[in-house]
Amino acid sequence: MKEVRCERCDNIIGMGCACPPDGSVPKADPEGRPVRQEWRRFPGNAILIKQNGKAHVPGACDHMTEDEVRAPKWGWILEPSPGHWGRISEGCPAIASGGNTRLQATSRCMTCMGTLGG
Repeated sequence: MKEVRCERCDNIIGMGCACPPDGSVPKADPEGRPVRQEWRRFPGNAILIKQNGKAHVPGACDHMTEDEVRAPKWGWILEPSPGHWGRISEGCPAIASGGNTRLQATSRCMTCMGTLGG
């Protein structure tokens, strides 16, 4: 059987990946990582882009709320391509397709990365 890595957390699916395949919020985390908070307006795989160039994932960090994520201070990608989160960098920015579409993210939130496991 081929090992397949999760596009969001980069762990092997079935061996460390706790991300639900439908993008919903995990109810419990067996490895003790923080549990994601459920959001209503954004799917679990969306990429949120703040004015400062930092990318976030809905509910994966506790220093922002869903009510704060509004244009023009925020942009977002509701349906990112597979692996998009892991590729975000100076050389491969995430460009908002909704909200403030002038925003780009060149780095990922460390808290989100910790919650997602990578």
